[in-house]
Amino acid sequence: MKQHLARILLGLVITLLFIGHAARYYHVPFIAQLDNIIYDARLQLTMPRGIDENIVILDIDEKSLQEVARWPWPRDVMAGLIHKLFDRYQVGIVAFDVVFAEADYSSGIRSLEQMAQGPLKDVPAFHEALRGLRPKLDNDAQFAQAIKGRPVVLGYYLSSEKDAKRIAAIPEPVLPKGTFQGLNVNFTSWKGYGGNLPQFQQNAASAGHFNPLPDPDGVIRRVPMLVELDGAYYESLSLAVVRTILGFPKVEPGYAPDRFLQRGYGGLEWLKVGPLTIPVDEVAATLIPFRGSKFSFQYLSLADVLADRVPPEKLKGRIALIGTSAPGLLDLRATPVDNVYPGVEVHANLIAGMLDRNLKEKPPYMLGAEVVLLLLGGVALSLLIPLLSPLIATLATLAGATLIAAFDVGIWHYADTVLPFATSLLMIAALYTMNMAYGYFVEARSKRQFTELFGQYVPPELVDEMARDPQKYNMKPRAAELTILFADVRGFTGISEALRPEELREFINEYLTDMSGIIRSRHRGTLDKYIGDAIMAFWGAPVEDAQHARSGVLAALDMQKECRILNGKFAARGWPTLKIGVGVNSGNVRVGDMGSQVRRAYTVLGDPVNVASRLESRTKGYGVGVLVGEATRSQVKDVVFKEVDRIKVKGKDEAVTIYEPLGLEGEVDRKVQEELKLWNQTLRAYRAQQWDQVEVGLLNLQRMNPDCSLYQVYADKVAGLRRSPPPAGWDGVTAFDEK
Repeated sequence: MKQHLARILLGLVITLLFIGHAARYYHVPFIAQLDNIIYDARLQLTMPRGIDENIVILDIDEKSLQEVARWPWPRDVMAGLIHKLFDRYQVGIVAFDVVFAEADYSSGIRSLEQMAQGPLKDVPAFHEALRGLRPKLDNDAQFAQAIKGRPVVLGYYLSSEKDAKRIAAIPEPVLPKGTFQGLNVNFTSWKGYGGNLPQFQQNAASAGHFNPLPDPDGVIRRVPMLVELDGAYYESLSLAVVRTILGFPKVEPGYAPDRFLQRGYGGLEWLKVGPLTIPVDEVAATLIPFRGSKFSFQYLSLADVLADRVPPEKLKGRIALIGTSAPGLLDLRATPVDNVYPGVEVHANLIAGMLDRNLKEKPPYMLGAEVVLLLLGGVALSLLIPLLSPLIATLATLAGATLIAAFDVGIWHYADTVLPFATSLLMIAALYTMNMAYGYFVEARSKRQFTELFGQYVPPELVDEMARDPQKYNMKPRAAELTILFADVRGFTGISEALRPEELREFINEYLTDMSGIIRSRHRGTLDKYIGDAIMAFWGAPVEDAQHARSGVLAALDMQKECRILNGKFAARGWPTLKIGVGVNSGNVRVGDMGSQVRRAYTVLGDPVNVASRLESRTKGYGVGVLVGEATRSQVKDVVFKEVDRIKVKGKDEAVTIYEPLGLEGEVDRKVQEELKLWNQTLRAYRAQQWDQVEVGLLNLQRMNPDCSLYQVYADKVAGLRRSPPPAGWDGVTAFDEK
């Protein structure tokens, strides 16, 4: 234990740092944001989805704005809408997610009244006519009369600006001033409001605010059920709708037991509304129970409602929310389920959640629960991890994180309770990282010694990986199945003559650097050596690679792609075109530390190495960029290959089949596949000495792909075989006299 004391103390310090954030002694924005991300992910994974048939959103959409009028609409239109909703469609309740704060003079009544007080004030007939017309022209009075005595809930907004105005009227508070006196409840406090005209407010059944509570990232996850204005408490639009449906029961605050009401804890944990219990957090806000992404409720265009294009059964007995999804009316919000979400649907989700008793709770006491969990988990891991091996410590850390995650998911699912998870997760990660880093730096001395011993033999890119497990590796020569690659620049003599010495240096340096990066970094190969402008590399040693053949083939393809990119750069400088040939072969070789007393190197020897070199030299003769041996081809299953020839080289009795890789399966387009199919037919005809069929096939192939030199190579071979027919028993194998 003593030798681990430093790590244990560091672990306890880390634990205290995270507890400080959880206990709100200070705020770490990154942790809070991660908590929000985790909450959003859980919400999206567990949403019920589907359409809630009980709530209908009557949408002031773009269609309505075009068919009816730009917003706001005349109040006589709104009065007609109310009559139609209740008389024709027989809705259960109507709620407005809009404000009617200004008088409507669109009928011209203001102009007529000004004339009555001005140039026509002495014309009794005009005054008499105006008195008769006023009821028909007073749109506001018509709307006020339409909502009177009906279950209509209005909406209003609140403002916390320094010079916030108080516009029109809002309802009486649901809880009077002094209700929470002596309790430390952090209600959101407001200074002003934008309400509805007094006659509307007086005639409406109720009204509620529609202010959400954005988190620091601008996302709407909560809505305050109660807010404070001048010491009194006002309800949200969703709560007002629910209370109207239930017959206006009182709002009764629910508190934690008295034994918990200490040390500044306000204790407000829920609101009792008739038979419903609505959980609230430390600011009296409720989490929005999103059903799914936007349009989780039925949307009906108000234009269709006004034009009687909606079947009455779609609205009968429903809760109708009137709001907008039109971007120009600026009621679109960022939410956990969608970046552009209609604000009216936020209220729909809350109403549905309250009525269905499907609300998640995040009561204030969860702060204390989180602190206790952090303390227990942090102390346990701080004491345990230093005593364990890296593998066991990793498993223990994963087990701890899994247990906490399972507990978090369990109370989310079974108790409908939200427990912050990010702090615990980051604390576990920090404790684990600290212990692993400490162990790493303590062991760094022995690893440096390993690097100094073997670094001169092993390519640098693999030294770090080998140093993690030094007992596993040694430089003694051994037999192994590897894949070897040779690459060479074609026509390098001409290139060197066309460039100045400093340009040639830049040319070859840029070529070797890019190709080496493909081999080493992208495909984890061992770069053996440079032989002038040629490159030799291999896969499968010193670090084993079960996919060594595939890695070598993909590296060859990427080298050809990189060659085209380099040519674009070289052409811009006026340099010659770069062309390379690549040969790839696999087989059993000897690999290890070899050389003389003067110079040694980690390299490979064996016949498969020679074959790879010969394949590279044959690429030019066949007019292809890459040639792959039969042993390599047989080990790679997800690459499309094109059989090029069967060849027999000097000193070898057996012929080998050579291939050109075309690309990964799924990346080779149909045109190339059709060309490959015709080529295979032509190659079979060639080996069957059906020269006419071969020539026709080659002619068609050249039309399909004029840039493929292989077809001309075979056309020349056929012409030669016509002049000098092959001997009996000829099997189509091409024999080479030179190595």
